[in-house]
Amino acid sequence: MQQIIFAELPETVQKLINQTQNTGEPLTIIQNGVPFAIISHIQKKSLLEILSTLEPLDQDLADVDEGLLPLDHVVL
Repeated sequence: MQQIIFAELPETVQKLINQTQNTGEPLTIIQNGVPFAIISHIQKKSLLEILSTLEPLDQDLADVDEGLLPLDHVVL
């Protein structure tokens, strides 16, 4: 996917994008009366929001501490 730095866009386009970001409303670009592109602000999700959408695991995980000495018996 091709990318462009915001500052390289014409000032008019920058203003339209800023308006889209401020209002949260997408901007539809129309050519010859037909919509052909939409500019929309990307909503960043927090890690908790992402984790809350994950399905629970249906399998038990291996006990990786099995057979190790308790931490209070380790001498450094």
